[in-house]
Formats: sequence, structure tokens, C-alpha cells
Amino acid sequence: MILAAKYARENNVPYLGICLGMQISVIEFARSVLGMERANSEEFDTQTPDRVVMFMPEGSTTHMGSTMRLGSRRTLFQTPDCITAKLYHNSEYVDERHRHRYEVNPHMVGVLEEGGLKFVGKDESGQRMEILELPSHPFYVGVQFHPEFKSRPGRPSALFLGFILAAIGQLEAYLCQHQNGS
Repeated sequence: MILAAKYARENNVPYLGICLGMQISVIEFARSVLGMERANSEEFDTQTPDRVVMFMPEGSTTHMGSTMRLGSRRTLFQTPDCITAKLYHNSEYVDERHRHRYEVNPHMVGVLEEGGLKFVGKDESGQRMEILELPSHPFYVGVQFHPEFKSRPGRPSALFLGFILAAIGQLEAYLCQHQNGS
């Protein structure tokens, strides 16, 4: 998964990382761009010196039942000038469903953003990173939530639509058309 995230990032191939896929993109970025060779998630390496993904503080490491962050949660866009906000029709927020125990380490966010990764969506507390983008890339998006839970055949998630449009070279035209009220 890390090699796929790296390939997509380096070769301008559209990337949509969902949950673990978002976390993998953070690990890959920290390793390859920031030079943190041992950057990891504590899910995979509890002794990593560069813990870019961590177990949620309120979770239990001994009791696995009822320890996930589950259900619909609000994500607030930090900027209207990002692909994800535009795909969600410039909404100030989006409500999406979650199912996870690990998250981006909030103590590493500053370093990651200084390196060029942008967290464009956060939870209501501002402490949980929900959406990341790589502004220098045509479509490199990671989300902590699961857009597939609300996607339907005739009404695909905005992120799946954006991913497919990016893959066929039509994202820019779609965004321009929908930004003008069409």
C-alpha cells in the first residue's frame, strides 16, 4: 500500500485513500518527503520514533468491543479552495460515517503541513484530521471516514465521482462547471 501511495504521489496518478489508505499516505509522505525513515502507525510498530498515526486516546488497547469511532461525524472544511470542498459543492462541512481506531497524530500535523501535505478537513474539535490533500497534485486525497457507506449506484459519493473524473481527465471541467452554479 505504501508503494502504491508513493507511486501515485510521484507520478501524478489520482489517489483516494480511505481510512487506512489515508493513514498510509501520511506514513509514505513522512518517510519519502520528510525523511522520517521509520515513520509509521503504532498499529504496525509500537516502537516507532516517528509515530505519525496513533491509537485514538479515548480507545482501549485491552478491550476491543465498543472502542471504535463509529457512526456519522461532522467534518469541517478548513478552506473552500480545495478539491474536496469543491466536490461537496462548497459546503462548509460534510457528515460522513466513520469506523476506525487509529488517527493521524495531531502532534505531527505541523511538520506534515510544513512539508506540503494539507489537512483540509478536521472534526469539530479541530484535533482530528479527517481529510488530506496534496495541493501540488492533480488529485491526491485521503479521508479518515468511509464515503462508500453513503454512496449509491445512481448517486455516487462526491469523492468517488472526483476520483473517476480525475482518472479520465475530466475533473477540472466538472469543477469549473459546478462552481458556476451549473
